[in-house]
Amino acid sequence: MELANIDVPINLVFIDADKRNYARYFDLIIEKMRPGGLILVDNVLWSGKIVDEKANDKSTNALREFNQKCLDDSRVEKMLLPLRDGLYMLRVI
Repeated sequence: MELANIDVPINLVFIDADKRNYARYFDLIIEKMRPGGLILVDNVLWSGKIVDEKANDKSTNALREFNQKCLDDSRVEKMLLPLRDGLYMLRVI
């Protein structure tokens, strides 16, 4: 089933796919989330590359942009768990 075709409220989403499309996946599901629902996003620290100014590959830059997008989004409460590659917990308000 494609994300765009889901028409019921969603309680939990786990994003762990093509890093360059994380923002797109987020945009596709955020309005479908039930208030209080959780969006879990894996690899948001990307083996420390996120804070390495020398790392400028496409996936790293996309993850930096995604992380900032989440920080700026008032529809979610955020918690970053610095476990392994980083796990973002976003609670929909």
